[in-house]
Amino acid sequence: MDIIETIKEQIASNRVLLYMKGSPNQPQCGFSARTVEALMACGERFAYVDILSNPEIRATLPQYANWPTFPQLWVDGELIGGCDIVTEMYESGELETLIKANAAAPASE
Repeated sequence: MDIIETIKEQIASNRVLLYMKGSPNQPQCGFSARTVEALMACGERFAYVDILSNPEIRATLPQYANWPTFPQLWVDGELIGGCDIVTEMYESGELETLIKANAAAPASE
């Protein structure tokens, strides 16, 4: 499977997916840490991919997503954005609404 197919499969298989540096328990950059903090505060499970241990995804995802930086939050197959957008959405209450609505639904086929 080529890397684009892998990325598409990851996005399709997970309603809430975070591409980040490190893991939720050990984020490897401040932006990933802040994004994880906002997601965890929503109280729902989410999937993640550590781009530091997946260099092909790290190199390819920015072109695929047309988004140059990490972390990247994907919800229901759509790119939501990075740390600043996720933080703003959390502060306004939008993030929790979005996450709760999608965490409960099965992954789209």
